[in-house]
Amino acid sequence: MSNNPGTEGRPLRVAVVGSGPSGFYAAESMFKADAVIEVDVYDSLCAPFGLVRYGVAPDHAKLKKVIKVYEKTASNDRFAFFGNVTVGRDIRVEELRRFYDAIVFANGAQTDRRLGIPGEDLPGSYTATEFVAWYNGHPDFQDRTFDLSHEVAVIIGQGNVAMDVGRILAKSMDELKNTDITAQSLERLAESRVREIHMIGRRGPAQAAFTPPEIKEFGELAICEPVVTPESLVLNAQSATELENNREAKKNYGFLKGFSERPAPTSERRFIIHFLKSPKELVGNGRLERVILEKNTLAGNSGKQWSEGTGETEVLECGALFRSVGYRGVPIEGVPFEEKRGVFPNEDGRIVNGSTPIPGLYAVGWIKRGPTGVIGTNKPDANATIKNLLEDIPSLKPCEEPTRAAVSDFFRIKGVAVISYADWQKIDAAEVECGQVAGKPREKFVHVDEMLRAAEKD
Repeated sequence: MSNNPGTEGRPLRVAVVGSGPSGFYAAESMFKADAVIEVDVYDSLCAPFGLVRYGVAPDHAKLKKVIKVYEKTASNDRFAFFGNVTVGRDIRVEELRRFYDAIVFANGAQTDRRLGIPGEDLPGSYTATEFVAWYNGHPDFQDRTFDLSHEVAVIIGQGNVAMDVGRILAKSMDELKNTDITAQSLERLAESRVREIHMIGRRGPAQAAFTPPEIKEFGELAICEPVVTPESLVLNAQSATELENNREAKKNYGFLKGFSERPAPTSERRFIIHFLKSPKELVGNGRLERVILEKNTLAGNSGKQWSEGTGETEVLECGALFRSVGYRGVPIEGVPFEEKRGVFPNEDGRIVNGSTPIPGLYAVGWIKRGPTGVIGTNKPDANATIKNLLEDIPSLKPCEEPTRAAVSDFFRIKGVAVISYADWQKIDAAEVECGQVAGKPREKFVHVDEMLRAAEKD
């Protein structure tokens, strides 16, 4: 075998840790390179596609069509999928280096940022991430229970994930029953007694992080109406300037203004949008009963305004609260971790120790830059990192065992039930078949043992 990685005689061996959008875009970028590269994509779950499968809301089927692009990448002869494998547990980073010349981390931002206020962990207070993962069928979250027996729910945060949570709580069963939401979630949501959903943002309408399509949808729901007070839309001079310079924010404001001019709502449910408020404390006797909100004012210059508390508070009675104030990555042993930002420290995708790049280690997506952007943002981000990896090929240390067979032997000896891409295709077909019976695009398997059986691995 040639000693020149990246050639026909000795393909460059690259492991990608994470099979979400950034992982697949990294693989696609490598397959377009002049070098000959074999890409093995790892995921702790049996199913690929990351947040496209487990994060995109079930009623947003169009956003999931991007999977067709990833399937084309997976059809490349030099692609392999190693599902049901947790890097750091089933195989350590130093062990990966035996089989790969480079490792690209695409493992995202898997945990929520905390509010850091008293009462945050009271029963009835949940993270948006766990709720989204639960109704999307993520196997690690199927034991979660959400008490929706009270009439008022509160969402802290105004990003698109917060909007997804609000919309799922607001929709009728007729609006959800033909999506790929899990059967268990649909059953629990059908029992929901939530009638008021309050979404709280610490800054004003010009700074709201949701996108126009998300807010527009709330004006089109079957049994829920949006509520915005005209006084909450009054802008300071800096925000007015901000709005003029931001096309999306201007669209958002237009929808909000339209909502504020509607007659009093008469629908079964209401989605009430608050601005310039922050949670100060969650209160309850054994479980959540109310949230204390502080009213804010904006400080700073246009485009760089932040919220400051005024000291004036109000009490909002509620039985459920969902925290959606940002996300952060989690460490993997053997890789530097920047605790403050929750990312792997890097320079243009090259992972660094201090300011020194670590040869052969790279990052893409949210674990590289933090939780910003939409699905498509990950493509140019991945391309930029892979460009640097390709430049580094001459200086990479060749791995000891540069064959896929050696990797398979490693997992066979360890007794790890690896899910290949062909195995995933069996799971996929079985889900689609089950879904057809219920008039859904698919009925997701929500437990690993179900997936292993469908893949004929048990």
